[in-house]
Amino acid sequence: MKQVQDFLNFTFYLGQDISVSVKAIFVIVLVLFVTSRLLKLLSKLVTRKLPQDDKVKFEMLFSYASWVVYLIILLITFHSIGINVTAVFAASAALLIGVGLALQTLIQDIISGVFIIVDQSVHVGDIIEVDNKIGRVEEIKLRTTRAVTLNNRVIIIPNHIFLTSSLYNWTQNGKETKDSVTVGVAYGSDVALVEKLLLQSVDNHPDILTFPAPRVLFMDFGDNALLFRIAFTVRDSFLGEGPRSDVRFKIEKLFRAHNISIPFPQRDLHVVSAPGLDVNQAKK
Repeated sequence: MKQVQDFLNFTFYLGQDISVSVKAIFVIVLVLFVTSRLLKLLSKLVTRKLPQDDKVKFEMLFSYASWVVYLIILLITFHSIGINVTAVFAASAALLIGVGLALQTLIQDIISGVFIIVDQSVHVGDIIEVDNKIGRVEEIKLRTTRAVTLNNRVIIIPNHIFLTSSLYNWTQNGKETKDSVTVGVAYGSDVALVEKLLLQSVDNHPDILTFPAPRVLFMDFGDNALLFRIAFTVRDSFLGEGPRSDVRFKIEKLFRAHNISIPFPQRDLHVVSAPGLDVNQAKK
């Protein structure tokens, strides 16, 4: 029995002011084990009636909150068994400062991830634009968000960017997106025919909705052309340039078939001779 007590009272000296006994190590392990079991029990009680999506989000948040609980319990245990916590922090102050600076961005990402999950500003499947990059959200984690661009490239977005940059959610109000194509026609063209052909250019397109109905707008009297815009609604904003390109092909085909010309900028150059200047010398 005395040998067991001597073994439990055996002390490790980690520094001038820091020491820990074998008994203290056993107490720390026991406290951490009990804390772990209680946290798992609490997690099961809270999540047993939650939907699957909310359950996954809660477990992610709870896993990070658990580390804070472990740290607090560990410090309380150190103080209770007589370990000088102040000395521990003093001995590791430089290390803690370095770790804190290194984890600054990581902590920002985690906090941002918590905000995203809690306020539901971004969902999986949303089309977002951040820093002029457009992508469909495929996965939201606590530290990063993964999105796929129009050309099937994957963007890994640190969550803190959502707090420091403007976020455009293209699908917050639905997948449908208003779009348009602008074209100029020569002065003297039949504007009623132009309107009819522009409406035909979007007819029967599989990605363009019939409601709300497409609309032709007479935009302006330009320097070289009458400017028109055909406005329409695309069923999925992630289709990109595809529908606009198709409409432009159709417009060019219809205009050519009905002799509607699309002008290009032209300039007239007038050469004025100065008095007393010989024309032959000017040519030289």
